[in-house]
Amino acid sequence: MADTSSIMKLREQTGAGILECRNALDEVKGDFGKALEIIKKKGIAKAAKKEQRMTAEGRIGTYIHTNGKLGVMVELNCETDFVAKNEVFLQLLKDICMQVAATKPLAVRREDIPGHLIEEQKKIFNEEAKGKPVNILEKIISGKMDNFYKEKCLLEQSFIKDDTQTIQDLLVANIAKIGENIKINRFVRFEVGEC
Repeated sequence: MADTSSIMKLREQTGAGILECRNALDEVKGDFGKALEIIKKKGIAKAAKKEQRMTAEGRIGTYIHTNGKLGVMVELNCETDFVAKNEVFLQLLKDICMQVAATKPLAVRREDIPGHLIEEQKKIFNEEAKGKPVNILEKIISGKMDNFYKEKCLLEQSFIKDDTQTIQDLLVANIAKIGENIKINRFVRFEVGEC
């Protein structure tokens, strides 16, 4: 039988119900790490079911750095206006604004990065890998492009408050907590002196 402190800790980290947390801990005989994985997998399944739902509501969040030289606006969408006013949703929006301010992503997802930038990056990586055997050249460039996407695509970035999860993981966890589909629609980042 799972102890109360582990149940509450698991609930706090995942947003899952008490019964779901207790059952996960019981299933793995109290192993917190394994229980966390079970809850995460269930959250991913819940999020996948909600993925096709329309997200026509939401909020615009902003972040202005204390020196006044950096600002961010993010549009975070959800299914209902009720959820858009929810504390969990608003905290997620705030976290995403801070993420954009801190990490300078180029786009929300891979497909949003302009093709000419991708081609430019591939040329740079091709130059760097010049002289390598042809059979591994493609793997090198593919690996470097994956790293580029992890750095420049918001959903693939490591979350600044917890580098064990990506922004996509954070989104999925919040979809499971809230029970509605949530999408990062767009963002803009302004910094004095940058075009």
